[in-house]
Amino acid sequence: MTLRVFDIVVIALYFAGVLALGLWFSKRNKNTEHYFLGGRDFPGWAIGISFVGAMVSSVTFIALPADSFKTTWVRYLPHFAFPVVVLICAYVFIPFFRRGTVTSAYQYLDLRFGPSVSVYGAFVFLGLQIVRTASVLYLMAMLMATLTGISVETALLVAGGVTALYTIKGGFEAVVWTDVIQTIVLVLGGLVVIVVAVNGVEGGLGAIFSQALDAGKLSFVKDLNPKTGTLEPIASGFSLTEKTAVMLMLVGFTQFIAGKLNQESVQRWCSAKSAHEARKSMLVLGVCSLPVWAIFMFIGTCLWAYYQKKPDAVSSAILSGAEKAEGILPHFIATALPAGVAGVVIAAALAAAMSTLSSAINSASMVVVNDLYKRFSRVPRGDLHYLRAGRLSSLLVSAMMIAIAFVFLYSDSKTVTEFTIIITAIFGGGIGGIFLMGMLSRKGDARAVLVGIAVVLLFTAYALLTQYKVIPPLFNPYYTSIIGNILMIVVTYVAALFMPARKRDMTNLTVWDMDKNKNM
Repeated sequence: MTLRVFDIVVIALYFAGVLALGLWFSKRNKNTEHYFLGGRDFPGWAIGISFVGAMVSSVTFIALPADSFKTTWVRYLPHFAFPVVVLICAYVFIPFFRRGTVTSAYQYLDLRFGPSVSVYGAFVFLGLQIVRTASVLYLMAMLMATLTGISVETALLVAGGVTALYTIKGGFEAVVWTDVIQTIVLVLGGLVVIVVAVNGVEGGLGAIFSQALDAGKLSFVKDLNPKTGTLEPIASGFSLTEKTAVMLMLVGFTQFIAGKLNQESVQRWCSAKSAHEARKSMLVLGVCSLPVWAIFMFIGTCLWAYYQKKPDAVSSAILSGAEKAEGILPHFIATALPAGVAGVVIAAALAAAMSTLSSAINSASMVVVNDLYKRFSRVPRGDLHYLRAGRLSSLLVSAMMIAIAFVFLYSDSKTVTEFTIIITAIFGGGIGGIFLMGMLSRKGDARAVLVGIAVVLLFTAYALLTQYKVIPPLFNPYYTSIIGNILMIVVTYVAALFMPARKRDMTNLTVWDMDKNKNM
């Protein structure tokens, strides 16, 4: 696709806007408190919208429409667990993290279990953040290159460089306020695609719903059978070997809980004006997230109806399985959107990725400085030194993100996918379980947690071997995260019974030992 002048102007204005905002906020960063927490002065609504932007990446922008275009809404089921997670965060996690002196998720692990577990958690977080952001940047660059005609290398450098620059200069304040703008752009872009697709279907919205309902495309209990190419009901009830509605919602609950027990969430909660504003942020997230996810699922449904009426070679190849479904939205943008409108949607795709990247870069740099550099540095330094270290660590994280994205580019796609899966599975399993064990039980110390980590690493190694058909599977890969976190909690608790921890002050370290007089 060769961009028209109007589209180029729209994209250039978007890049210029986020850069200007980041540079403007850079003048306010006089200390690490402001650089990493924005002075702890954010309103809840802004933090909530920032949460939405950080959760919706370029993967979501492309993957959700692709899934509903090719199959049904069955993979929306995990999202129904999110309101429950929001309430738990608002009324359990936020009071817990705000009442103590914690500003970092891994600072809590240090206070609760000691430095070995804290450092392990910090390194796991950093590794996963860099790999995750590299994959998001890579996918964004591929999309940008497809839609604009520039090389993927140029797209990587431009998109990654702009995101890194405003994040490094502007700090957390720039992250939050650009997230707010990018989330608005993201939703606007999604709605634009829906409007164009609906206008392209005779009978409009009513015809799309009628056609989709008749074909079962809006079903939450049917999925595509790849062998027969037809939509078939999924199993019901509890099962570790098959996809069921109940199990998919449990998967969503587990993944969302684990996703909230990390530095990105704790950092945002601690940056709010008060515990009340932090709680409000989760309620805003809860109200906004399901509709935003639904918008992108509905895009896929609209595109399916559109190409039923106006089939072409690409849409037919995707529906037949000859091409990947992830190509349908870029194809629609390139061939169906008028001048200017395409620029808005491309900007929305960039916004989806950049909000995720900026949040990850800043939270990772905070972990580098507060949880690693300060711990291993033997010489006490002034705050100005740590502010410079924060900017330098943001630069290093950004450079590693871009470098690994280039590795993905020059590797075949299968290698990229396998590498990401292996890293996530081996190092990500059970981290949420460690936090839950620490918060919900007075038992256990570093020794018990390290036993749990060892067992979970063995379990995830087994899960990987089953995925690559080295040994027969005993469960569906969808449930790896559920089993891994349950194993972490159970094994750590049992190990704690055999290795009792010495008695010590547990104030504000478990939900049973909260200081009710502490001002939040």
